[in-house]
Amino acid sequence: MRRTPFTAGWQTRPKASPFAELTGGAPPWQPVTLPHDATLGRVRGPEHGAASGYTPGGTYEYRTTLAAPAQWRDRTVLLDFEGVYRSAMVYVNGALAGQQASGYTGFTVSLDDHLRPGEDNEIRVECRSHADSRWYAGAGIHRPVHLIVGPLLHIALDGVRVTTPDVDPELAMVEVATTVANDGRGLRTVTVVTELRDATGAVVATDRVPVSVRPGEPAVVRQRLSVLDPALWGPDSPTLYTATVTLTDGEELVDDDTVSFGIRALSVDPHRGLRINGTPVLLRGACVHSDNGLLGAAAIDRADERRVELLRAAGFNALRSAHNPMSRAMLDACDRLGVLVMDELSDVWTEGKTDFDAALTFPDWWERDLEALVRKDLNHPSVVMYSIGNEIPEVGTPAGALWSRRLAERVRALDPTRLVTNGVNGTLSTPFDPATMALPSAEDVGINTMLATMGDLMTSIAASETVGNATAETFGVLDVAGMNYMDSRYEADRETYPNRVIVGSETFPAQIDRLWRQVRDLPHVIGDFTWTGWDYLGEAGIGRVSDAADPAAAQLAAPWPWLAAWCGDIDITGQRRPASYYREIVFGLRRDPYLAVERPERHGREQVLSPWSWTDTVGSWSWTGAEGRPVTVEVYSDADEVELLQDGRSLGVVPAGEKNRYRATFEVTYTPGELAAVARTAGQETGRSTLVSASGPVRLTATTDRDVVRADDTDLAHVDVALTDAAGTVVLGADREVTVTVDGPAVLQGLGSAAPATEESYLDDVHTTFDGRALAVVRPTGAGPITVTTTAPGCAPVTVHLEAR
Repeated sequence: MRRTPFTAGWQTRPKASPFAELTGGAPPWQPVTLPHDATLGRVRGPEHGAASGYTPGGTYEYRTTLAAPAQWRDRTVLLDFEGVYRSAMVYVNGALAGQQASGYTGFTVSLDDHLRPGEDNEIRVECRSHADSRWYAGAGIHRPVHLIVGPLLHIALDGVRVTTPDVDPELAMVEVATTVANDGRGLRTVTVVTELRDATGAVVATDRVPVSVRPGEPAVVRQRLSVLDPALWGPDSPTLYTATVTLTDGEELVDDDTVSFGIRALSVDPHRGLRINGTPVLLRGACVHSDNGLLGAAAIDRADERRVELLRAAGFNALRSAHNPMSRAMLDACDRLGVLVMDELSDVWTEGKTDFDAALTFPDWWERDLEALVRKDLNHPSVVMYSIGNEIPEVGTPAGALWSRRLAERVRALDPTRLVTNGVNGTLSTPFDPATMALPSAEDVGINTMLATMGDLMTSIAASETVGNATAETFGVLDVAGMNYMDSRYEADRETYPNRVIVGSETFPAQIDRLWRQVRDLPHVIGDFTWTGWDYLGEAGIGRVSDAADPAAAQLAAPWPWLAAWCGDIDITGQRRPASYYREIVFGLRRDPYLAVERPERHGREQVLSPWSWTDTVGSWSWTGAEGRPVTVEVYSDADEVELLQDGRSLGVVPAGEKNRYRATFEVTYTPGELAAVARTAGQETGRSTLVSASGPVRLTATTDRDVVRADDTDLAHVDVALTDAAGTVVLGADREVTVTVDGPAVLQGLGSAAPATEESYLDDVHTTFDGRALAVVRPTGAGPITVTTTAPGCAPVTVHLEAR
């Protein structure tokens, strides 16, 4: 059975009671194309809290009409939801047909019992979001919906599972397990024909076998096919094959399905670490939340694909879905690009972290959620680890250890081919006397020391014997011990637990130099996942830099109107921040130095950084209005030393490289012109970088990531808008409102900037630039030419032409 998109023709509104319907007080329905975030259009306010980015919750309903032909009486009809946030209830012609508690778990609803063939049928979905997440979760049908219509005898949905149990360079054995279901009457016998094709479309293996299927008793057909000289899937060569399975009855085609897969072998041990096809791989990992910035929680395929592309280009080879199952589109992109995945189940088990979170339903739904996670991931070679949880408070107790074992063993029963981990935070999972953990007060030690102590406290407590004993059983049920902010255990655990393999499942971004050295030196530590690779909405301001004089500086959460966390290597519009280039240098992927300039207004003022902060720097030497002011310049480099040149004049040489944490710092007076950094090792130049100030009138520019897009609602064009000079240098300190209009078969899906604090909406056609930049997201509605026009005060309009095909 095949999925068909079912995303157009929907309507939505805040949920209305039956009494409001009777009295005419119900809010009007609004047309919408799925995926959709119902929260994004709500009015934010300081009363709603920093966790959600000061965005309110609510209860929402969606509806659409499904015209069912009369011949569907003898067909199997399903609706497949990839994700509805949250507590979804699906009604067909007024009758409850299905429900799902989790906001991120995919689920399928059979329409057969409620559908009226030959008539129009109403599909209605209710969902709700009320103080139930630690971050911005949005609300609504935020992932795609598919309609499945198939014969009564059919290949089950997600019923083709491909594994590669035996792999070597000369020969690979590929096992295809196909589940065939019979929703009709009477025993039927059909032939299962399977063809494997390589990346060029050539058939490399075939097999056929008969199968007899009784009604209500699905049959699993296992076929082992050999592939000679296989092209193995790996991070550096992500070659994909396809398996097409066809059911035939004589000459009649009954049903078919096609899945992609990769041929690869996966192993891990404490001596050789993680190996794919026998080759060691160190995980250069990023944690990523599920939202898409300006699109809110809406998981439109192209937005998820673009995130993977940009994260990979920034040096990451692995992603951790934090803290929920990854979308299908993102998994497809990881397969195609060779990005490894740690796919995560949930942020809570039985002990809640917010008032109405998933702990309320986890004990009843965990098994179905796990089955859906594994079913979604089975054929994706990018998925190497399942994470059964994140910072679960109860894992340090006997009851929590029971849950750990229950979950891990269920995963293995469903899929024994992959590794099981769990992101454990030793501080949160181990009972301590709060008096022994109290942070020093800001009055006694200063705000910076107090907040720094927060991070130091987690890592120091993690090294304790108390944590080691409390977490021994929960780590013992795992294939890989996921450690959140527990790097203080890496070295010691090599002796204490010699068979333990560790991954840094969540780490502080500014510590990557020290962390990566441990990954490189310790064979039992297979990688590091920073918090976070891509900035996200909610947990507002946990990575911000504050002035010590700010009364809110001592609080981890930022005050209204902060919206973003501001802790990602890449901001919510897709622009790399200085921390990203620093990390690339630490990973050994970049030879040229990187110049990062602290905002001039920060100079000489005491600053407060949280454990998730980076310095408040920008890769620019164009600061309107800062002439003659002192600024701090950071140069990141793996070379022995760095020389800084201002308009060709040397400002000195400062040691850099690993011994100096890959960083050289200079104090400079800002003068427009050229700033250059020259890196040298053993007296030989190894690279250089230059920043040039903008000059002349400010111009408006617009560039798109692609000129041609698919003529369907799963695709997007991302139009980068910038204020520049004639040479294309972005101007800082001259931000202004930009207005975007779209003509042709497309809509403006989102418009915004990376500004972490804003009262502007991403749904308006006007938005203020931040650091000279903004992003417009255009969504096709059909085929044809599309024109995107951008205007700004004092600038000539600029037009981008697209083609939807």
